Amino acid sequence: MNLFTPTIFDNLLPFDGAVFYHADFISNQKAIGFFKKLLTTIPWQQDEVFIFGKKHITARKMAWYADNDIAYTYSKSTKEALPWTAELLEIKRTVEQKTGEKFNACLLNLYADGAQGMGWHADDEKSIVPHSTIASVSLGVERKFVLKHRATKQKVEVVLGNGSLLLMQGETQKHWLHSLPKSLKATSPRVNLTLRKMLA
Repeated sequence: MNLFTPTIFDNLLPFDGAVFYHADFISNQKAIGFFKKLLTTIPWQQDEVFIFGKKHITARKMAWYADNDIAYTYSKSTKEALPWTAELLEIKRTVEQKTGEKFNACLLNLYADGAQGMGWHADDEKSIVPHSTIASVSLGVERKFVLKHRATKQKVEVVLGNGSLLLMQGETQKHWLHSLPKSLKATSPRVNLTLRKMLA
């Protein structure tokens, strides 16, 4: 049985999509180990995005890993893939084993503290397999995650803790935006891994 079927965990969304949250997906001790390793070994770089034709350098840092050198383009900026590290492969395989899903890429974001966040967006680039599952693993300080329906503006909030897993499935990206609001309470870093299925 798929660990994340609605019979075990309720869908957080009231309609037009499916989002499932598992707070203790990775044990706290193991999550701390992953967090420390990724924080010091990933070649983090500030992200470059283009908004209204102008280049902006984000405060948060990122890294892109994928099978077969799959590149990722969003906000008119292309990220070249790095080869998987042992820690990333372990996390990916654990998610795949528990969910029955398969992923070929991972976007990592590093938020130094609560002063860094992410505005409203959807992971709906054409390079992502349509309606595929996106798995988000959180390491480090807990942060609030908010989803907003595109039409009704209804919001759904969930706190993403250390070692947690959030699955966004079905038509979620079509109908819902999501964001990571800034927070005065978060005074330490958070690493977020979003596992994806990219068109090869």
